[in-house]
Amino acid sequence: MMHRLSLVFLAAVGASVVGPPRSDASPPAAGPCLAPLQWEGRWVLYDHGTGRNQRAAVSYDGPNQRLRVLQQHKKHTPCQKFFEYIYLYQSMVMFQIDQKTKNCSKIALTEAWDPFDIPDNSTFEDQYFIGGPGDSVEVQEWSDRKPARKHETWVGVYTLKDCYPVQETYIRNSSVTTSTRFFNLQLGISDPNIFTPPSTCQSAQPERMAESDC
Repeated sequence: MMHRLSLVFLAAVGASVVGPPRSDASPPAAGPCLAPLQWEGRWVLYDHGTGRNQRAAVSYDGPNQRLRVLQQHKKHTPCQKFFEYIYLYQSMVMFQIDQKTKNCSKIALTEAWDPFDIPDNSTFEDQYFIGGPGDSVEVQEWSDRKPARKHETWVGVYTLKDCYPVQETYIRNSSVTTSTRFFNLQLGISDPNIFTPPSTCQSAQPERMAESDC
């Protein structure tokens, strides 16, 4: 999904403190856990190519293949424009809405829906606790690493108890492309109407709007 928006706690990110890996970690007999199908929360998506962090409120609707991303305002970023993105993968379109002017762009999606979950054919990597003593947030790390391929292209960290996404990292040509950290997740969709584009999108332009006025 957009590369999960081109979404492992890797040293390149350095954003979380993790406890030592369990020395007795072994692949779960039942395989990967099943991630929630609908949730809302926040994420920080770091693009390693541009060096930019994107902080946003996110609503995820797996059964209907919909995603809504509302960028959070950062007053210390001059000239920055902030958008709402509505991804409708069943229709293969994305709407980009300027939060201030409500101008709208309608862009065709070129990549298939990629859910936030652990694919059944994933490779178990590790199991450990996040944080220090007493935190007790246990997670599992999975990847798409295969014996015939030297490097993985996706690594995902999910909570052991409820299978919430914690972090996903994508790699291309041995270099990290995006790292996405998830937090403050809640089950369900509070308002299904947020996936409906505003009326200004009825006359949407076909070109993507620039992210900065400078």
